[in-house]
Formats: sequence, C-alpha cells, structure tokens
Amino acid sequence: MRTFVAGQKAVGDLEFAELALGIDIDLFRGPLEVETDSERAAREDAARDVLADLVAEADAGDEIAGWDALYADALTRTVPFLRAARGLRSGTGEAA
Repeated sequence: MRTFVAGQKAVGDLEFAELALGIDIDLFRGPLEVETDSERAAREDAARDVLADLVAEADAGDEIAGWDALYADALTRTVPFLRAARGLRSGTGEAA
C-alpha cells in the first residue's frame, strides 16, 4: 500500500508524520545518531527560528500553526530513546 500526503509519497512512518504535520521531527527532537556540538547548535538555532515563525502565525490567527507550534515545542523536550540509552552505564541501568 502506498501512502500519499498532499500529493507526495511518504516512504515511511516518520516521513508520513512530517508530511502530514508539516514538522521536521529531527529538527526539534534531534537526530537519532550522534551530532557534534556545532551541528546541535545550528539545529537548535534553526528550530528556534521555525518555532518563532509558527507562534507568530498562530498569534495571527492560524490555528494549525498554533497546534504545530505546540507539537514542535513538545518535541524539543524529548530525548530519543536510543540517545538516552547511550547515556546509561552499561549493565547498571543508571545514568553515566
């Protein structure tokens, strides 16, 4: 079965969510793989700009942008499971 959103083919679940919600999840949550400090700073700076734009659009009356802003803001407070698991000490179940 093929899945299309707004005329674009979604290859996987993540791409479907991005197309349906209009939010780049990795931009706000962070990638699952390791990123350098400079990559993280650039990503977080871009995420702040996008979030500010969404909030401004919501303040101007765009309800969808308001919901997107809430979702994007919530994503900034999450830690991908795999990245969080790397911070655990091997075999102890405690944070490193």
